[in-house]
Amino acid sequence: MSYRYLLFYKPYDVLCQFTDESPSSSRRQTLKDYIPIPGIYPVGRLDQDSEGLLLLTNHGQLQHRLSDPKFQHPRTYWVQVERIPDEGALQQLRQGLKIQDYRTRPAIATLLPEEPNLPPRDPPIRFRKSVPTAWLELTLTEGRNRQVRRMTAAVGFPTLRLVRVKIAHLSLQGLQPGEWREISPEELHQLREN
Repeated sequence: MSYRYLLFYKPYDVLCQFTDESPSSSRRQTLKDYIPIPGIYPVGRLDQDSEGLLLLTNHGQLQHRLSDPKFQHPRTYWVQVERIPDEGALQQLRQGLKIQDYRTRPAIATLLPEEPNLPPRDPPIRFRKSVPTAWLELTLTEGRNRQVRRMTAAVGFPTLRLVRVKIAHLSLQGLQPGEWREISPEELHQLREN
């Protein structure tokens, strides 16, 4: 069997699956609208309202190793939040915090000095003149359902926009929303080594 490994920049409002099983009459966009390759599956997920890097493959063993939290593969996100987080909030994220019925692992959390250079989101986030926003860089080694959004909300700074920019050493660099590419032999080698 020939294995495939793709990086995809998932746009906002695209389902992280190849079919839309919703009973609603309006069809939602899926990965099939962008990637014409059968038999590959995403490693992990991004919510419909999140954007950014997805790795897709038909290599089940690698897929398991990258998505199982026990292997602690880092995932890095740029997160636009309401208001400006203080050092106390960042420290809570760094130590891990209790959300719902579990405690998150410690994260790497930093306040970005300026807005990152990202393509505009369509539609844009709602803008309020009276409420400033800030961008965080968060690196997690686990990926629970809506975890980043729940973490920022738990420390008092709700997420407005969420973009995954890295999975391990793989990054969005060179891709625009809706674009995909095969990973290079060097990237694959490094992925297998970690």
